[in-house]
Amino acid sequence: MHSRHPMELSEDFGDPKRGGILQSASKRVRMIFSVMASPNRIDILRILNSKGPLTYSELKSLAGFKSKKESGKFAYHLRKLLRQSLVALNKSERRYTITNLGKLVLSLARQIEERSIIESGKMYVRTSHESIEEFNSHKIIQSLVREGSLPLELAQKITEEVENRIYKFQTSYLTSSLIREMVNSVLLEQGHEDYRHKLARFGLPGYDIREMLTNVDGIHNGVEGLISKTGQSVFGEYLVLNTLPKDVADSHLSGDLHITNAGLWSLLPDTVFVNIKELIEEGVDLRGKFLSVTRTPSPNSLDSLFTSLSILTSLLIKEASQEVVMDGLVTVLQKYAKNLPEIEEKLASCFAKISTGSKYGKNGTLASFRISINTEPKLVGTILQAYKKYVKVTPLPSIGLIVDYEKAKISDYSEVLSDIIALGGHIMFSRGLVSNKGLSRGDTKNIGTTSINLESLSINMPRLAFESNKDETYFRARLALLMKPALAAMSLRKKEISDLTRRGLNPILANNTQYMQKGSVTLVVNLIGLKEAVYGILGYENNKTGHEIISKVINTAIEVAAKKGKEMGDNVIVTMTESDAASRFSSLDGEKYGKMSISHHVVGESYSEGVILDAAEMAEMSPKNEKIIESNYFSKVLNGGLLVQLKIPDTMDSSEIKKAIEKAGDLLVSFRPIKKVPICSNCGLKEEKIAEKCSVCKSPYILA
Repeated sequence: MHSRHPMELSEDFGDPKRGGILQSASKRVRMIFSVMASPNRIDILRILNSKGPLTYSELKSLAGFKSKKESGKFAYHLRKLLRQSLVALNKSERRYTITNLGKLVLSLARQIEERSIIESGKMYVRTSHESIEEFNSHKIIQSLVREGSLPLELAQKITEEVENRIYKFQTSYLTSSLIREMVNSVLLEQGHEDYRHKLARFGLPGYDIREMLTNVDGIHNGVEGLISKTGQSVFGEYLVLNTLPKDVADSHLSGDLHITNAGLWSLLPDTVFVNIKELIEEGVDLRGKFLSVTRTPSPNSLDSLFTSLSILTSLLIKEASQEVVMDGLVTVLQKYAKNLPEIEEKLASCFAKISTGSKYGKNGTLASFRISINTEPKLVGTILQAYKKYVKVTPLPSIGLIVDYEKAKISDYSEVLSDIIALGGHIMFSRGLVSNKGLSRGDTKNIGTTSINLESLSINMPRLAFESNKDETYFRARLALLMKPALAAMSLRKKEISDLTRRGLNPILANNTQYMQKGSVTLVVNLIGLKEAVYGILGYENNKTGHEIISKVINTAIEVAAKKGKEMGDNVIVTMTESDAASRFSSLDGEKYGKMSISHHVVGESYSEGVILDAAEMAEMSPKNEKIIESNYFSKVLNGGLLVQLKIPDTMDSSEIKKAIEKAGDLLVSFRPIKKVPICSNCGLKEEKIAEKCSVCKSPYILA
């Protein structure tokens, strides 16, 4: 047999049988293209591709054929797709699905659409509101005038330059973010930095998002934690570039001062003091807000009381970035004091429910219940037992207690309190109205009303000392100069939060403060590293002379706060409490002045926050002890409060903790015991003592 030349294969096309097959295939392709000529039929395929399988009525509704008049039209289109095998019907389930051929045709249609755009020579923009639009330079002009407040002539000039660059690139694939980058680049090149800030797009780079997803095991609150972290990043960047006065923003970025929770700065207050008796008696009434939250009337039973308490507390902690201090728990429970075992069980359960509320960070907002221990001893004991139950089964508690011992002795309850501390509970001991961080309530006259504290502003005292050439007068002058613009920014913050609250962003606060007309707002300035600044960098000893200098510095801060507050019409107080600023300041100063310059002034890992006492030394202390005198002196001088941390060594058991807190109660105005309890990060086991590995799951990853 002779082999045929490859070119001779074309002769087969003359074969009537083979020609029939090709003609049939060609006809089938033409039929498919004719079916695809209808936008309605393409829509049906797209819907089935993304939503299917669907019933006849579901598909008809999603495709937009909702009236009875259109039923025949829909049936006609669906029949065409069925005949060409682009759609199939599962007869047993009575559902329609897209076939593999249908998916192929749909994909081809998409490719044809994109290629036609490219071949047309036109440029299309993928917008941020999920659409594709033809490029129109007039939209750039409109955006420059509307968003950036540019004069029309300048907007036209900038747009012309941007348009030239876009056409120069000869790309058909444009996005709105790419165009905005080009606009901002031209604005910077032409010296319009302020306009560029107004037009900046805020958000995370793709790399940062990938990193967050890669390290998702470090996110403690699931998807909510991811979204919160991302959202706060956007609002924080917006605050620094667009909201804060430039000098205050620069002071924050350089480390002269620090803003905690920058992403929440303009949205939420930091600490809120409320009386839950008033809130609960009114019932849960949020008017038109949080429509998915159950409305409850004024409680008439213990069950309904705890339902209201858990709902209200969970909502309240959404409206503060750091802490909600709630007074009146003993008062609302007095009515049901005949059944203490039931109160204990249901209150512990209520605490557990509150702990599942939304959180803005790793640990979220602390919900603190203030308990005065001078009345209702049995009820107070029941509340403490309920809190102990909660702490025992919660690795990282997000609820705290503030134990007011002004007219009572800690020793009456020290046994259960020491057990709670050993388990890692949050307890603040105080004589008077303070938060768990030692922050004084700004308004002490009207205790029944809601009081709001705006803090989150800390001043780097060692930085001021480094820049003052060991001159304490110049040091205090620099402090005054830094405080004035910072307080002006805090006053603006107050106005922004008040405005957003009035407009319904924080409905519980809006309702409870009569839309910010009732209650009070206090601005707080926090001093970080004052002891290092005076005793170390300025060169004074920790003696009478050094104490006088510290007193002068604190008084300067209080005088400036009072004077500036009077000008602005605001109440301003000064405090020394904990903040994430301490580690940031010491790190930045180490980079600026050298780590050696910092290390011999710092006791511990970072600058001081308030006062730290060792619980192991309490037994030997007396009212004349230097540390006790210093702590009580600071507490007296600072009008915003002082955090005194009583560090509990790992080796100290409950009986030793009991003696330490009893002694501290005799000597101090307020204090907060701190004990690190090991927690297994794999299984969540919490024990007073965990060796190198978890006793349950054998994991070596232990949090302390």
